[in-house]
Amino acid sequence: MSNNSTSGDPSQLALDAIADAEPYPFWLESVEIPESNPTLVRDEHCDLCIVGGGYTGLWTAVIAKERDPSRDVVLIDKGEVGGAASGRNGGFMESSLTHGVGNGIDRHADEIDVLEELGLSNLNEIEAAIERYAMDCDYERNGVIDVAHTGHPASYLDELREEHDLLRSMGQRVTWLDQDAMRAQVNSPTYTGGLFRSGRAAIVDPAKLAWELKRVAEELGVRIYEHSKATDIARDGAGVAVRTPLGTVRCAKVVLGTNADKPLLKRIGQYMIPVYDYCLVTEPLSPEQLDRIGWSNRQGLSDITNQFHYYRLTADNRILWGGYDAIYFWGSKVGNELESRPETWAKLSGHFFETFPQLDDVKFSHVWGGAIDTSTRFSVFFGQAMSNRVAYAVGYTGLGVAATRFAASTMLELLGSRKTIATQTDFVKSKPLPFPPEPFRFAGIQATRWAMSREDKTGKRNLWLRTLDRMGLGFDS
Repeated sequence: MSNNSTSGDPSQLALDAIADAEPYPFWLESVEIPESNPTLVRDEHCDLCIVGGGYTGLWTAVIAKERDPSRDVVLIDKGEVGGAASGRNGGFMESSLTHGVGNGIDRHADEIDVLEELGLSNLNEIEAAIERYAMDCDYERNGVIDVAHTGHPASYLDELREEHDLLRSMGQRVTWLDQDAMRAQVNSPTYTGGLFRSGRAAIVDPAKLAWELKRVAEELGVRIYEHSKATDIARDGAGVAVRTPLGTVRCAKVVLGTNADKPLLKRIGQYMIPVYDYCLVTEPLSPEQLDRIGWSNRQGLSDITNQFHYYRLTADNRILWGGYDAIYFWGSKVGNELESRPETWAKLSGHFFETFPQLDDVKFSHVWGGAIDTSTRFSVFFGQAMSNRVAYAVGYTGLGVAATRFAASTMLELLGSRKTIATQTDFVKSKPLPFPPEPFRFAGIQATRWAMSREDKTGKRNLWLRTLDRMGLGFDS
């Protein structure tokens, strides 16, 4: 460990570490951003119009052309492809479609085995596409470790052991790590145990993945327009018209992949809220700094608390560290100004040095935030509108890097009225419970955040959280 001059003052150490950090997503500066596509300035006609240039829209474009090369596809985005959540997330690619087996059993017990198989198949298909199209996106299928540490109630470690036994009974590749084994994988004096889930999780450079998907889509013949915000969607004879400020796309079918943005279809707003998440990334660790913590197997890591941290190594051995705070703003507000939250960055920095005190000479190079589309069931939900002319998928709740491909495939099947294993599941057919309107929405979320923080300290789930459990309502950091 270094002899950093501020090591005696943990709060000052945390602040000094972020003092020179660039308030901008690291991923969007890591490599050269592709040239922008033109703005839509005239009317277009096509078979399929995709609204949104994130993972959902890009995977839909690629799969649509793979399944029918003659299909005419147009994709529009309000900004630049990959510029929103898909280019600024943590880059964790989980096979689970249901935000974990436990949450899946709570909400879809009768079909959890099917959903787990669909999720694993989806992750395998992503890996195959990365190989098939030679996508340069720093993909590493190293698995993920769910970590317990000294700040957690003892009951949380017991619950993690129960999850290990459950996953093993389902035939999944999992390994229980006691304190010594956990610290041998990644060395933190706070760790008390871990659950290593191998084979069903990967890490990726999220912006590179988005830009590579854009490249592939264009090579397959998709026409992409950027800085072309969809302002309205309406029936247009036997088809649909998607209007932008300078042009209209008239088409037979539409896919909406707008994530946390204000939805074009008002009905979606009752089931999804935007929640802001924040993260930091360090400067590259030297070999000596990296030796202090081990982490030679490069798995992704995540806490097991309600308010959890997620962290991983980048290709150049920086540590990305994010999560914990999940901030909802009154009236489901979204905006660029909400991506900056210095108090959360300072809090995250402090948590980092509590976990890795031996890295007290490490500084952060970038800090940023972004909106997550959250649903009460913690996972993506689907819908259709305008007599099966429009399909949407939203509500990923922070686990969309892999699930977006499943959503893309499923929406195309729904638009084509195809009966598949996926489209026949209750997971696809059902909706989450809606969020209440304001002011109850804001008040309920604040009460839930307080109760979750209390549970993380005491291990006790209070009456408010138990009531939400019975109602099937959820909120997660």
